[in-house]
Amino acid sequence: MNKTYQFVIELKRPSYKSINWISQLMLLLSLAAFTFVYFQGLAQPKIIICIIGIIAWWTFCFWQAKNGKIVYYRIGLLFACLGWFFVQNGKWIGLIFLAAAILEKQAKFPQEIAFDNDEIVFNTFPKKQYSWTDFNNILIKDGIITIDFKNNKLLQKEIQSGSTAQDEQEFNEFCSQRLHTIS
Repeated sequence: MNKTYQFVIELKRPSYKSINWISQLMLLLSLAAFTFVYFQGLAQPKIIICIIGIIAWWTFCFWQAKNGKIVYYRIGLLFACLGWFFVQNGKWIGLIFLAAAILEKQAKFPQEIAFDNDEIVFNTFPKKQYSWTDFNNILIKDGIITIDFKNNKLLQKEIQSGSTAQDEQEFNEFCSQRLHTIS
């Protein structure tokens, strides 16, 4: 059963340049290796499907990036994973590519903090749930959320654009009311 929260705050997405760079490097190295082993006769002929799949997905990702969208290389990494299984002694490398394909989606998942009357949930992996009693103060000002934990931890993060001064005021009043009710 999915729970409905009064407020869900999406934090500003970081630059994914390093993740994208690593994914592209993995795809490039796989293409080079697959092409080499294919022409040396050291891999099953099915590897050509993986080569075509990687190139097609990489091209798709290039156009997605040109249009300003977040790019996910996981399908290309899955083609590469499959290709490594067609290469003699390549299964362990294929498992690394499978892990990279799975973890890329999680690494690029938008960070969100959900608030309701009972709890505050951070959508990290694993999910972190807190009670209102764990906080001294929570507020948004000028597009930055500040969360002051009672254990002297302070979290300040920029939020995704789109909130207005009225939204910030409504959120701050909700948090203030919850914190005063709990104390």
